[in-house]
Amino acid sequence: MAQVKALNALEPFLALTKSATSPRAAADLVTRATSTPNTYVFAELLQSPQIQALPQTPEYASYYTLLEIFSYGTYSDYSAAQNLPTLNEQQVLKLRQLSLLTLAKNPHNLSYASLQSALGLNDARALEDLVISAIYADLITAQLDPHNQVVHISSVSPLRDLAPNSIPAMLASLQEWSDRCTSTLAGLEAQIAAIKDTAAQKHSEKKAWASKTEDLIEDEKSSDKGVHGRQQTNMITRAVAGMRTGRYGKRDRGGNSIEVEADDDEAMDLDDNQEFNEDFEGGRCWEEESQQTEDYNPREKPIQKGKGFAPL
Repeated sequence: MAQVKALNALEPFLALTKSATSPRAAADLVTRATSTPNTYVFAELLQSPQIQALPQTPEYASYYTLLEIFSYGTYSDYSAAQNLPTLNEQQVLKLRQLSLLTLAKNPHNLSYASLQSALGLNDARALEDLVISAIYADLITAQLDPHNQVVHISSVSPLRDLAPNSIPAMLASLQEWSDRCTSTLAGLEAQIAAIKDTAAQKHSEKKAWASKTEDLIEDEKSSDKGVHGRQQTNMITRAVAGMRTGRYGKRDRGGNSIEVEADDDEAMDLDDNQEFNEDFEGGRCWEEESQQTEDYNPREKPIQKGKGFAPL
């Protein structure tokens, strides 16, 4: 966006080159183009025939050098050069702003002290004002850090032209950057592979432990089931024996006592259990039998023997 804006701002000066037939008019065109706001790219103007003819005139050759500095140089280059035209206020501000774009290529050298030296500024306040003006002109995206005396530049607009014979150096920089990216990607892939292997190993170990735990639980359940089954059978046998002992007995002739047959709990067999079940299924509950036994009177009509009654 900023580049398109800068190119549009340069269009009127490109049109004026056709009428700048004299070296003086071409030199004046350089001064006007570098002083006008929003003109930050000058490659097309520099390549025009009228500007290219300026070095052939010693009186105006310095204007060609000045335009080169605005195109791809820095404020330090202007300060080191000799016999260059004096810059007005607008030109000084623009050249410092453009120099800031070039200096931002080295993010490790953006301290207040180094920037003040490179841009010819006397104090930190002047540097901060310059950075702020570049931010508002959409030339850079940056933050000021007065506490640490550092300028943090995160992005710059592509408004600097390429210097002659700068393409090989640029290709070398791009190749170096590509090699770093390749090395970084290889390292990341190796780390990802190691993480996957570790995760697969942990998953296998977890699965083996889970299988072993399930086997142990099944063995424990089987063992408990066998023990509980035997205990439950013994408890049922003893309960049946106790009920039969309490319900079945022999009365003496006086009707006052009951001789209880003491059965051995452990010797109770399945026939006794079956007889107990048949007596229960006969339709008479033990409470009724007990009541009839307690109400028995020898003088009355004897109770008919039947299932579930103790013999007299």
